[in-house]
Amino acid sequence: MRSIVIAVVAVFAIVLGYVTLYTVDESQQAIVVQFGEPIGDVINKPGLKFKLPWQSVRYFDKRLLVWDGDVTQIPTLGREFILVDTTARWRITDPLLFLTSVRDEAGARTRLDDIIDSVVRDMVSSTELEEIVRSKDWEVDVENLDDPTLAERSDVNLQKQPKLGRELLEAGILKRARDSMPALGIELDDVRIKRVNYIDSVRKQVESRMIAERQSIAERFRSEGRGRSQEILGNMERDLKRISSEAARDAERIRGEADATATRIYGKAFGADAEFYSFFRTLESYKVLGENSTLMIDADSDFFRYLEQSQAR
Repeated sequence: MRSIVIAVVAVFAIVLGYVTLYTVDESQQAIVVQFGEPIGDVINKPGLKFKLPWQSVRYFDKRLLVWDGDVTQIPTLGREFILVDTTARWRITDPLLFLTSVRDEAGARTRLDDIIDSVVRDMVSSTELEEIVRSKDWEVDVENLDDPTLAERSDVNLQKQPKLGRELLEAGILKRARDSMPALGIELDDVRIKRVNYIDSVRKQVESRMIAERQSIAERFRSEGRGRSQEILGNMERDLKRISSEAARDAERIRGEADATATRIYGKAFGADAEFYSFFRTLESYKVLGENSTLMIDADSDFFRYLEQSQAR
């Protein structure tokens, strides 16, 4: 019997502890709620806590929480339609006010959707596109551009400095959005624009223009290449003609010098022995005669005289 009583008491103690004791983690803060109404102060210190059985506990995170907005189509001040993707970080600073105003994190995210999206839309629609995509301290080195003609276009001003820039625009969004946070028990830590892009129809136009610009640059390079090629071929043709002309001139000079040398040698040989030279020349002419050749020559010619002398011998 005693063991039964001990068992009953133990079960009762466990059940009582289950409904009256609770723990608070280091990353959490808690509020005790009785019949839907918060009771007492916010519990910030971690550890084992006590409550009445008919009371419940609502837990709230102390850490930074992330909010991601939907991608929104917004027109800029220059009427360019862009897609803006925004994110923010926030934390619960007043759990009691948070509980009474938005109830939980899902309700808080809904309110953040309304507040931040509204501020982002107002700020973006009153800002030029270049202010959204550029930093205030961003500078362009015109000399190192892939396309130097960009610096000469009338619709592009690369030297113009943004009045705000992305950082100051985000700071303005954060400041305006924070004004509504104290009433929700929320502190907004920062707001960032994750991504900016054109809508599909505008993006296709931009891509087409970029392709046309790249093709124009490629055609300019090809034209410069063709001009350089013609210049190289012209120089090569000119050098070839010059070399050929100089070679022909040198050949004529060498042939002339050789003929002069040969003539001088022949002259010396003729002058040394005129009779022998005449005889030698006659013998050279015999080489053209065939076996059945017939000659009609003058009886007083050297040719006949040498033939006659050779027959006499």
